Amino acid sequence: MTVRTRIAPSPTGDPHVGTAYIALFNQCFAHAQGGQFILRIEDTDQQRSTPESEKAILDSLRWLGLDWQEGPDVGGPRGPYRQSERGHIYKKYCDELVEKGHAFHCYRTAEELEQLREQLREAGRTALKPSDLALPADEFERRRNAGEPYVVRMKVPEEGTCVVDDLLRGPIEIDWSQVDAQILLKSDGMPTYHLANVVDDHLMEITHVLRGEEWINSAPKHKLLYEYFGWVMPVLCHLPLLRNPDKTKLSKRKNPTSILYYQRAGFMPEALLNYLGRMGWSMPDEREKFSLEEMLEHFDIQRVSLGGPVFDVEKLSWLNGLWIRELENEQLADRLQEWLFNRDNLLKVLPHARERMETFGDFAPLVGFLAAGQLPLTEANFAGNKLELEEQKKLLQFALWRLEALRSWDKDSIFQAVKALATTMDVKLKDFNAPLFVAISGTTASFSVMDAMVLLGPDLSRARLRQAVEVLGGAGKKVLKRWEKEYAALG
Repeated sequence: MTVRTRIAPSPTGDPHVGTAYIALFNQCFAHAQGGQFILRIEDTDQQRSTPESEKAILDSLRWLGLDWQEGPDVGGPRGPYRQSERGHIYKKYCDELVEKGHAFHCYRTAEELEQLREQLREAGRTALKPSDLALPADEFERRRNAGEPYVVRMKVPEEGTCVVDDLLRGPIEIDWSQVDAQILLKSDGMPTYHLANVVDDHLMEITHVLRGEEWINSAPKHKLLYEYFGWVMPVLCHLPLLRNPDKTKLSKRKNPTSILYYQRAGFMPEALLNYLGRMGWSMPDEREKFSLEEMLEHFDIQRVSLGGPVFDVEKLSWLNGLWIRELENEQLADRLQEWLFNRDNLLKVLPHARERMETFGDFAPLVGFLAAGQLPLTEANFAGNKLELEEQKKLLQFALWRLEALRSWDKDSIFQAVKALATTMDVKLKDFNAPLFVAISGTTASFSVMDAMVLLGPDLSRARLRQAVEVLGGAGKKVLKRWEKEYAALG
């Protein structure tokens, strides 16, 4: 038996706790069934995926203590394990589908597709079908002969019901009217998730697929592709999505979602993994604190609850405290030194602190913000800055959006991004930086905010900017929508 987990690098390279949650349950299920756990990097979106984002994901999963038998960093007989290295394989199978009449070349332009979608909305429909996309024969030939760009789409039924079997949920019925003629191969020759995963799962001999429930509506497309190819479909198991305490889908706007944030903020990997294990699953004796080894020993997929598990940072902090208090003093000293108080980190900080020090006692107050997770900020911390509080809040949100788009996290890249934004917004750099200083270090009297963000790292820096926006009253949907338009207009 082989179980695989889905890993999709994000634009900022911040490995999501949801990724670790899915990976953990895959590893436990594979272990319980005496099978293998394969890790695959799904990086067909080349603009989103970078070597840095892949490294961040692998490092964070290893930090948590997760393990896989095959993958891009350990190799294996079914490689390569990066989808970006398997393009020639997908093209071959896509051509086979076209030849058999199960897929077709679609020359529709973006403008035509938008018009078609508008017509569908007016008719009360949502899914684009092959009949909607069909061009007159002469126009199809003209565009093909002219070498115009095209995508390859799969043919799907116009009506009827698809029944998908799920390991936890049983038979799931989905009306074919909700399923569109999915793109399989993009105009740049890269496959979409749907084609690549079906082909890879078959070639890698995957027998069970554990993934998030957001993929349930895609299951009919995958089932149809298996039928088109004449392959046996793996057993599907859709796990419930992680939720915020208010039951909304877990998002970085309401909760830190990056594994690296929790690592940098001083959480123990054992505690975070323990907490993720409690997401929708429980030990037979219902105890809350357990190790990965204990979870592997007792794991039963049927104990997974389909109710949306709530990811609550306060509960995680409480559990982390239990783990800390079980450490011997020498063990705790080792953990603290390994986490932050080591010579390498000290040497990174000293060049920035020494110019402001008159005694050794000045050191801790100067750099204390580097050893914190969230800072105890209030509106009063921002009141001394020149700009109005509402303007500071908007500035912080705009800076957050700009820094979320950074692909390289170094002082020069951060400075150039902030300076360009301040210039475009017609705000003096000194006034622009003031709320950033407070958000990042808790005061405007710290050393360079750019240096501070480099030392904190991208995940903790962005989390503090989000916290600062909330401290200043947050931004509702209407305000955010208006700001998004303003931000987009800045270019």
